[in-house]
Amino acid sequence: MNKKYKIGYTSGVFDLFHIGHLNILKRSKELCDYLIVGVNTDELVETYKKKRTVISFEERIAIVESIKYVDQVIAQKNLDKMEVWNNHKFDAVFIGSDWKGSQRWKDTEEILKTVGADVVYLPYTINTSSSILKETLDKINRAE
Repeated sequence: MNKKYKIGYTSGVFDLFHIGHLNILKRSKELCDYLIVGVNTDELVETYKKKRTVISFEERIAIVESIKYVDQVIAQKNLDKMEVWNNHKFDAVFIGSDWKGSQRWKDTEEILKTVGADVVYLPYTINTSSSILKETLDKINRAE
């Protein structure tokens, strides 16, 4: 099957790995021959989310590396997609549709357009997220 892109890229925290994570990796791979996945470092997550991950960076990398849709995993040390493009020359970056229209991603679209790379918004998996899982675990722990 001929795929739309040769090299694709997506990134995320991938904490408390769930079906939404799997969906974005699967959908990304359906659109490209070679999928590179950036796993956000613990330091990066603390910088922009102002919280700590539950699962360590090393374990999150190991989980993502084991997914059959993933061809390569890299450490995502900052949010600069142009830096990733400079190192890996991807044709498209894949992101959940929940980010569409945000200023950060409008800016990313403009920057990547200058090098011919697309931003592709994939359907967001509703009703599941690591934040929801953490909240549920907190409620269970408080009830005990």
